[in-house]
Amino acid sequence: MLVGVVKRGKYGERLLETIRKHTDFQVVSVDVPQVLPGFIEDPEQFVKELNLDPAIFKADLLILYTFHPDLTPQIVRMAGERGVKAAIIPGGIGRAGSICELETIAEMYGIHIEVDEICCTLEECGVPAVDEFARKLGRPELEVETKDGRIASVKVLRGSPCGATWHSAEGVVGKSVEDAPSMTGLFCQQYPCRAVRGTPGGIHTSGDLHKDAMERALGKVTKLVLPEQSRPIKIGAGAKDE
Repeated sequence: MLVGVVKRGKYGERLLETIRKHTDFQVVSVDVPQVLPGFIEDPEQFVKELNLDPAIFKADLLILYTFHPDLTPQIVRMAGERGVKAAIIPGGIGRAGSICELETIAEMYGIHIEVDEICCTLEECGVPAVDEFARKLGRPELEVETKDGRIASVKVLRGSPCGATWHSAEGVVGKSVEDAPSMTGLFCQQYPCRAVRGTPGGIHTSGDLHKDAMERALGKVTKLVLPEQSRPIKIGAGAKDE
């Protein structure tokens, strides 16, 4: 599987590191400028002048850290035109473009689009390219061994694309079983997680997801409900809104 990553400054770097370290996926990446105009009047011409490496559009799955409501839909449109079957857009709908525009692109080119506030909510959805990726990277899933009331070992079955799950798994070894869930969430946030801070969702949801993963690994029944802003928006073939 070939994963394409569109980077913007530091955003996307950790995903590249995680893919290379923890998966057997192939990966190709391009960069867009870190500093962008607030409004791009002609996105098609703007992207043309960026002279992106066309290899990015050979990917099975494209992940865009563009964080711009004019630039993102244009690159997704180009991906759809060139046969890319799925795109994941982190950062939430406010920086991804309008749902209406993305729906039009998805319908016109048959490309599945998922918009995530944070990528550790990603799960299988019935779209082959997304499912293959999400079996290894997405919503955290752990396997835990305990001894004498403490965490003896942690195996990451599925980790967050930024790599925070492996950091948390390493940090929680030796902690008490009682403290392990909350400590797993804390270590995720100290990674440091780059999710939005200071508002509901964001880094708080990242921590809750990691806490939930540890609780499930310890055999506890959990009922984590994602806040509205952290629920994925799925657009296109096979999509089901979460």
